[in-house]
Amino acid sequence: MLILTIAWIPLLFVTALTAVTVILGVYVQKSVKSASDVYVASRSVNVPLNSAAISGEYLSAASFMGIAGMVMKYGYDVLWYPVLYATGYLFLLFFIASPLRRFGAYTIPDFAEGRFNSPLFRKIAVLFVLAIGFFYTMPQMKGAGVALVNILHTPYWVGVVLVGAVVTLNVFMGGMKGITFVQAFQYWVKLVAISLPVVFLLYFVGGYGSAMSQFHSEGENSQQRPRFQQDQMITYNGAGEIKFFQKTTATFTNGAAVIVEHAAKSLKTDRPGKMIIREVAGKEVQMLQFPAGTKFTVMPVQKLPVKLTVYPLRGSENVTVLYSKGQVVPNAPADESWIKPFGPFTAKYGYPLLYTYSLIIAILCGTAGLPHVLVRFYTNPDGKSAKKTAFWVIVLLGAFYFFPPIFGALGRLLSPQLYAVANGSYSTDSVVLVLPNLLNDMVPYLGSVLAGFTAAGAFAGFMTTFSGLLVSLSGALAHDVYGKMINPRANSSQKVKSFRYAAIGAGGTAVLLGTMVESFDINMMVGWAFAIAAASYFPMLIVSVWWRRTTALGAGMGMFLGGSVALLAIVSTMLADRKVLPFLAEWYALHPVARTLAEQPAIWAVPFALAVIVVVSLIDNKVPFNINDKMLALHAPEELGFTDDYIKEDVRAAGVH
Repeated sequence: MLILTIAWIPLLFVTALTAVTVILGVYVQKSVKSASDVYVASRSVNVPLNSAAISGEYLSAASFMGIAGMVMKYGYDVLWYPVLYATGYLFLLFFIASPLRRFGAYTIPDFAEGRFNSPLFRKIAVLFVLAIGFFYTMPQMKGAGVALVNILHTPYWVGVVLVGAVVTLNVFMGGMKGITFVQAFQYWVKLVAISLPVVFLLYFVGGYGSAMSQFHSEGENSQQRPRFQQDQMITYNGAGEIKFFQKTTATFTNGAAVIVEHAAKSLKTDRPGKMIIREVAGKEVQMLQFPAGTKFTVMPVQKLPVKLTVYPLRGSENVTVLYSKGQVVPNAPADESWIKPFGPFTAKYGYPLLYTYSLIIAILCGTAGLPHVLVRFYTNPDGKSAKKTAFWVIVLLGAFYFFPPIFGALGRLLSPQLYAVANGSYSTDSVVLVLPNLLNDMVPYLGSVLAGFTAAGAFAGFMTTFSGLLVSLSGALAHDVYGKMINPRANSSQKVKSFRYAAIGAGGTAVLLGTMVESFDINMMVGWAFAIAAASYFPMLIVSVWWRRTTALGAGMGMFLGGSVALLAIVSTMLADRKVLPFLAEWYALHPVARTLAEQPAIWAVPFALAVIVVVSLIDNKVPFNINDKMLALHAPEELGFTDDYIKEDVRAAGVH
């Protein structure tokens, strides 16, 4: 019955959050009068409000769901994510926040043109606003789809469309001014939603220390893996990848077509399989077809895992596998590799230290290159308040990031069945939504209420970050493309209209992209966006702000080449993983160093971009004629009066001087 499948209490929480979000957007929309309102909230946002708004915007689906899911899936190695997401703001605090605000632009392309007096530079910068922005929207959409699957059991795309529509409406109505209040409110929603369930879970489970003591890192038990705590039916939509590390018995309840890898004699069944030929990713492959009710046993040989790729039989939409209580959960790493450094995440291609350092560089530098984060500092009244804002953001983020790793560790102990689906809507990415429901067995409805909080927090995560991204994308399209390239004489009213049309277009594109990434890890996609930002905007900003000899040609080439090679490397791994380019997947399999450097390109792309900027600038040697004025505007204290708004006409229209 439908009433038994819908999670009604979480649905009420999500509905209430969505209603408040829309109401706030409608309320603020009445005060939006100028382009300055929609781009930078008239540069009048105070420190407490802006700190909470930036924190709310920054705590995305990757923070709320992705970190917990990846800690559960991979263990120790993933702790770099919450640490670096917070410490990345140190770069902003010390080197970028105040100078950017003093320069007084609307967008990063504004800064690029204004710093170097180069309209061409603006066009290059716009490309990376769009590339980074759309890359970053995809994990937000993935989180939205996963959340609604767990609440309403709807198809994945329904959550993507719902969140996309609500956020697009809010940005359409209020722009930056409208989302500032929403994002600040939703930060506190997320903090309560991630912390309160942890308190209750630890109270009933017995504490974090006692939970962690059950994971073995030494001796005979170090290879122990989680086991199903009850009979469990797992559904694989489309192609499902199942990796078995120990002998396991299960049943194909509705049949399956199966490809067996790593060991030809490692699969035994109680019914004969029929050899068939099917086309997979444009290639004909041999499969074994088993009828409904086939019981099978997988037996790894010589400690080599056995990988089954299962496909639905013709006429079926999915494959369902029944695992018995006590069976080892497939896809789950052993305790030893999960609890120690250089485990299944960073060591998957054999070069864990290289992978780790590249990840560190990507997130640390990428934070200082995210356009939707940087534009937030333009909303402060002055550089001093921008620096204070960056400090308080670190405090607020630190308070939040304490909790997701605890969720991940408890998920391995209490909900190991989530390992069974390697990717998709019921994978480890959903652990923060699934775990609270376990408390219903101890206190009636307590788990559902707490699941309501986490569902609301998850939706707040998607909506706040997507709001900031959509403002950044819409601002780039409306202000930089329309207002500076297509119609430079556009008045404030025309720019507001173009911003709203751009919001609809960018929102629709983000929804479309979001429907295509169900099988990717949320945090992996976010890491890719950070890597592109680290290789493009970060080198350009850090050198342009602090080195007076930087030229437009040097900064432009460094940003374009660094961002382009990082983007190409990342896209190549995505296409290889999806078997769109089978030859590339085979080449990466034979060259694990190349695969590591392509999946995590920051370790070489960032130094490459910095080197290009320095070398080309020294050769070019054409610094802007008014470089002294530019550097004074960037670095002199506001009290000396050298600060000047680069974009003057819209600021005056808004009454800001």
